[in-house]
Amino acid sequence: MDERTTQLIAISAEQSFAYWRALGTIYRGWAKVDRGDVENGLILLRSGSADYCATGAAAWTPFHLGLLAKACAHAEQIEEAATLLDEALQTVERTGERWFEAELHRYKGELLHRKGRYRDAEALYREAMSIADEQGAELWKLRTAVSHARLLGKHGRRSEARDLLTPVYGWFTEGFGIPDLQNAKRLLDEVR
Repeated sequence: MDERTTQLIAISAEQSFAYWRALGTIYRGWAKVDRGDVENGLILLRSGSADYCATGAAAWTPFHLGLLAKACAHAEQIEEAATLLDEALQTVERTGERWFEAELHRYKGELLHRKGRYRDAEALYREAMSIADEQGAELWKLRTAVSHARLLGKHGRRSEARDLLTPVYGWFTEGFGIPDLQNAKRLLDEVR
């Protein structure tokens, strides 16, 4: 991904395509965070997001804010991550761009879980699950079920975790090599 984003940034700079250059910078930043270079990834995510906003573009903003929030969480900048997620959710409400809404609620639930606010995290996981269900977004539903089941398992509620995750995992009939399904399978094995 880094090679492609580097090419996108270079061509966009050469052709003065500010929108595409900003997107390339955002995705290059996320690629760096995903590979463990959180500091440089955050720099790119922040600059790419600012450049994206400067183009006047608004679509995908909740997604980009979510990426930046996750990067901040990786950097232990929890308060900034929470603020960014609140901003992303407000943007969802304002614009109606809801395709990433369930994931935003899940991200916020994970932040609250990290802060020891388990009941609030559970409420956000339920909200995320409801949104994913309503949208038929099975991947978001799986990710939420894994996050929620992990919380339940850590608090000795293994049977609830298993009952929550089993039907969601069972919906999938292929793609068992992808990380999300592998994580779900490992968690299921742990709570059995």
